[in-house]
Amino acid sequence: MSEDTASKKDTPGFAPENIAPEYERLMRRATLAAVAVAVVLIATKGTVFWFTGSVAMLGTLTDSLLDGAASLLNLFAVRASLVPPDEEHRFGHGKAEALAGLGQSIFIFASAGYITFEAVTRLIDPRPVENSAAGIAVVVFAIVLTLALVAYQRHVVSRTRSVAIEADSIHYRGDLLMNLSVIAALILSGWLGFHWADPLFGLVIAGLIAWSASKIVMNAFNQLMDREFSEEERERIKEIARRHPEVVNLHELKTRTSGIYTFIQFHLEMDGAITLTQAHTIAEEVEREVMEAFPGSEVLIHQDPAGSEKITRFQRA
Repeated sequence: MSEDTASKKDTPGFAPENIAPEYERLMRRATLAAVAVAVVLIATKGTVFWFTGSVAMLGTLTDSLLDGAASLLNLFAVRASLVPPDEEHRFGHGKAEALAGLGQSIFIFASAGYITFEAVTRLIDPRPVENSAAGIAVVVFAIVLTLALVAYQRHVVSRTRSVAIEADSIHYRGDLLMNLSVIAALILSGWLGFHWADPLFGLVIAGLIAWSASKIVMNAFNQLMDREFSEEERERIKEIARRHPEVVNLHELKTRTSGIYTFIQFHLEMDGAITLTQAHTIAEEVEREVMEAFPGSEVLIHQDPAGSEKITRFQRA
């Protein structure tokens, strides 16, 4: 919105009414789906681990347990992040997602350490894997279920840019690789007698889990620190503003993300001889185009006469 109309908002903060209902519905469904999938996978993998004693199966079971805890955490975090802005949180509660992502990473790193310990123990004292056929059947079932969940999560993330849902999706995408590793371990150890394969693949799984956790930490940290949009996205904003025939240039472009919400602000340079009404109309037109390119964004535009940035810099010097 342009600065001269910002005060007309009825709410105490930013609430993108045009996208909030749809985004909230998508995010709530994604969190519930993740919890449901985690519960099913925990039950099936736990049963098979009881019969096989496979370290690789233990690794993927542990990961599913943590996925379930993380998905449950996400469910509450997403609910908190979708609370409308209020008098004390005028920019909304979107950063609850990033905080949840950091919380998830602690559990994930801990699980990687536990799996590593178990794998090293089995490397020192190898044990045969039993009932590997049952383990393979369960893992194939887990792959099919996880593929369906990841596809839905990717759809939700593409629409909402939710850090919490993306963190969950990273978990489950890692699960796909882990489950393939488990199948290989069960075949090599249970059928071909290579007992070292099971703990070795357990170590690989631990590494994948730790790598996923590091990506979650980075994504959450970037959001908490108000990291700028990518250079490609920033250039896109500049291009949209500059292509308006009445716009001379723009400066002081600042961007950040908070949950599903994005904030964009910049100074728009126009002919200093035009009226305030004309400047307002131009700013509204630019704002509309930016919001079409970045749905759900709050756009704040300050109108400047062309050349004012250079004058200000000269006076400061």
